[in-house]
Amino acid sequence: MEAPRSRLIPRLLLVWLVVKSSAPGARCNHARLRLSHKELWDANRTRVFHSPRGSLGVHTMLLDEYQERLFVGGRDAIYSLSLEHVDHRHKEIHWPSTATQEDECLMKGREKSECGNYIKVLHQYNRTHLLACGTGAFDPVCAFIRAGHSKEDGLFELEAHRVESGRGRCPFDPNSPCTSTFSRGQLYVGLYTDYWENDAAVCRLDDRSHTRTERDDGQQLNEPKFVGSAVIPDNDDQDDDKVYFFFTEKASGADGGNNAVYTRIGRVCANDVGGRRMLVNKWSSFVKTRLMCSVPAPNGIDTHFDELVDVYVLRKKDERNPEIFGLFGTTSSVFKGYAVCAYRMEDIRAAFNGPYAHRESPEHQWSAFQGRVPFPRPGSCASRVNGGHYSSSRDFPDETLRFVRAHPLMQEPIRPVHRRPVLLRTHTDQRFTHIAVDRVEAQDGHYNVLFIGTDGAKVLKVITIYNKDSDSVEEVLLEELQVFKVPVPITEILISAKRQQLYIGSEFGVAQVRAHQCDLYGSACADCCLARDPYCAWDGVTCSRYYPAGIYTKRRFRRQDVRHGNALQQCDGIQINGERPAEAQEKWVFGVERNSTLLDCSPRSPQAKVLWFLKRGPDKDEVKTNDRVVQTPQGLLFLQLQREDTGAYLCQTAERGFVHTVARFSLEVLEEERLRGVIHRDNEDGRELSQSPCPLPGRLQGSTSRLWYKEFLQLIGYSNFHKVEEYCERVWCSDWNRKKLKSLPPKWRYPQTQERRGRARGEQLRAPRHALDTPW
Repeated sequence: MEAPRSRLIPRLLLVWLVVKSSAPGARCNHARLRLSHKELWDANRTRVFHSPRGSLGVHTMLLDEYQERLFVGGRDAIYSLSLEHVDHRHKEIHWPSTATQEDECLMKGREKSECGNYIKVLHQYNRTHLLACGTGAFDPVCAFIRAGHSKEDGLFELEAHRVESGRGRCPFDPNSPCTSTFSRGQLYVGLYTDYWENDAAVCRLDDRSHTRTERDDGQQLNEPKFVGSAVIPDNDDQDDDKVYFFFTEKASGADGGNNAVYTRIGRVCANDVGGRRMLVNKWSSFVKTRLMCSVPAPNGIDTHFDELVDVYVLRKKDERNPEIFGLFGTTSSVFKGYAVCAYRMEDIRAAFNGPYAHRESPEHQWSAFQGRVPFPRPGSCASRVNGGHYSSSRDFPDETLRFVRAHPLMQEPIRPVHRRPVLLRTHTDQRFTHIAVDRVEAQDGHYNVLFIGTDGAKVLKVITIYNKDSDSVEEVLLEELQVFKVPVPITEILISAKRQQLYIGSEFGVAQVRAHQCDLYGSACADCCLARDPYCAWDGVTCSRYYPAGIYTKRRFRRQDVRHGNALQQCDGIQINGERPAEAQEKWVFGVERNSTLLDCSPRSPQAKVLWFLKRGPDKDEVKTNDRVVQTPQGLLFLQLQREDTGAYLCQTAERGFVHTVARFSLEVLEEERLRGVIHRDNEDGRELSQSPCPLPGRLQGSTSRLWYKEFLQLIGYSNFHKVEEYCERVWCSDWNRKKLKSLPPKWRYPQTQERRGRARGEQLRAPRHALDTPW
């Protein structure tokens, strides 16, 4: 079934993988929008709930859109938060371990921090109650929570008379991997059922029965790490519903080496109650197969991502065909990386309907079973769809039960959509911890938006676009948001499609963030279109939330192109209120020869390429950088100005064929010797004049200072007089003096100018005695 392979990947393959993942067009490592926690907070785009008891310790969260509440399971408490504002009017159930439980926990050698009651299981039991289970200081306990019929009830209390043991439903250790799902009054859970974590099991528990995998059966479970689970129907017959479990486990025997780890997907029938004589209270339908996520290589040796970190089941209108997304890491010691693979239910069902894996002994290789498969097919459910011959799994013949016990593994693995990851990160300094996916309708189709949590309190928002012609996947990193102030790992991400909000859990607290930040992309049509965010479209005025046809009233104004981001086509000729967008205004910059000067120009998008041009007459030439002229993220830096640097400069950005002029500069280079001679000239009394031509209080206006200013103007020309005044005031004047100047009438701000104008008219200009004196 699974050919043996070395755990060490050839160096040539590693080089190829890195080069391929870094190829142009494959992805962009720079988020178009990057916001720190302070920026989110200052812009009022996030809210954070902190536990009044200190560390929150979120292990599970439950979203209830009907009651508009977010239920959070933490340490020693369950919280009910408002979906509108998570930090307002929360409710709390304090549910600590008992003193006896804590004492016994400490006596067993556990740390005090481990001896709390960590809520690991939290589900909607019915319209009025929640089912919650906690570790109970290594003595699991479960209880029912009254949550009321609606949000108006305001109920949130623990029913003390219904507290019961949680063994088999919740793990002992708060750090133990555990997954659970709830359907039709039955809890399905994958966990370690004992104190020492020797007994791993997939269980179903209800008021009438308890069904689980067999103990100490390495063929069914071999040191698993449970990650996720879901109930997914196959058809309209509820008796044919399946429960899927996602986990990693050690590969046994000769198929993967001594320490190989494989990701598995296991399946049981929801109505399976075990056999009558064999497999009593044990699953009669448990089968599993390998879930693969790998990068194909030209030499045929794939690069595998075997460590399943998280899984997300994206529900659609058709409940029978959700899309499965797996977040994978590597177990290799050669390189570290992460990948996201997507899977279709039709491929998953095809693998479970395919051949069974078989081998003669642990030393032999796996191969497809070639013998006769009994009826009913092992792993199938007792349902009408399967012939209706059996009303219960207890009626299955022993031959079927004996076969499924000996052959729980399927031969064919499940491969991802397009046979490759939809997202790949092979060189990253952050660890990915969680994934959630939203299905968004855009003007040119539907897109899956991936929200990936990291160990540094960040959430990455990514879309992936498959190009059928080139058989490649393009990754577009839209946002990078730091949702918590401290760099803690993200443990949960829930999406409210109704509110367009993300709810993010960690040990530090629970954060609420918008799923989109459309208005921050920019108000121009090109900025919005180039962002390629399926949530956003240009509506004729600004970048705002995109609404499908029939909801959005101004349909003719919508501009959006997620697949291509062709702003040139979408926004060409766009006018706002009958006028074309204003061109970038020219800025005058004065520099001194042999000194440094920066022409500041920072593009709105970090994904854009910045180009600098020097314009002389109708022609423009691209600026050549060297040791003296350096292009930086902040702009064009002249380390040592020369007279030939004088000219008109254009800062342009190029992105996906769209070229935009961001800034214009007119650079004037002043002669160093002449300027030095003017500034350091002594006045008639032998005192050196101030090097700043900014007016200061008490400064007398004399003929020498006027002569100084006239000679300064000669350096740059009288034709630029008004620009020089503005430039000097902006650069050299202090804030206090600038405010003082602005408080005066215009004719007293620049008396030299007014005097020259008055002389032209034959008038005499006299300033009042209280006016601010100036050396000009």
